[in-house]
Amino acid sequence: MPDHLYFTDSEEANALIATDPMALLIGFVLDQQVSVQKAFAGPLALRERLGAIDAATLAAADLEPAFRAKPAVHRFPGAMAKRVHDLAVHIVEHYEGNAGRVWSDARDAAALRANLAALPGFGEMKVKALGSVLAKRYGIATAKPLVPPHPTLGDVDSPQALADYQAAKRIHKAEWSKLKARR
Repeated sequence: MPDHLYFTDSEEANALIATDPMALLIGFVLDQQVSVQKAFAGPLALRERLGAIDAATLAAADLEPAFRAKPAVHRFPGAMAKRVHDLAVHIVEHYEGNAGRVWSDARDAAALRANLAALPGFGEMKVKALGSVLAKRYGIATAKPLVPPHPTLGDVDSPQALADYQAAKRIHKAEWSKLKARR
């Protein structure tokens, strides 16, 4: 297990998402229509505002006030508070509150894909991105078949690698938009 993931500018946030599976899942849920840095700083902001981010605490809480406090955790605080709450409820109901079981309970890549896809707020892109992080940063063998051929957060192993990933992602999105416009 890594002691840091380099997805934010905060050493504390990077350590939290690397060592707390629930924090990592929250970061992925929040990684939508905000920067990677903002999304993955969210778990630390929530822990500071709520005192804890374990699944049971989040499932029992009204998260919207914590999301709306300045600075807001996400640009869509209401929607993301609901998504994180739904994620926590799912983890409590299916994994007895242990977020790490999402991947440790998976006996093969198909089971891992199903576990990830069942998480609230996780579509195919997030399944691939989290699969890549699990395979490349955590060495989880069942995640290797989920790794896509294009760059993902799984390739980020330093602050410079994050900058490189974000630049490559912008280029990929621009090329995709041009192809889409031609159709």
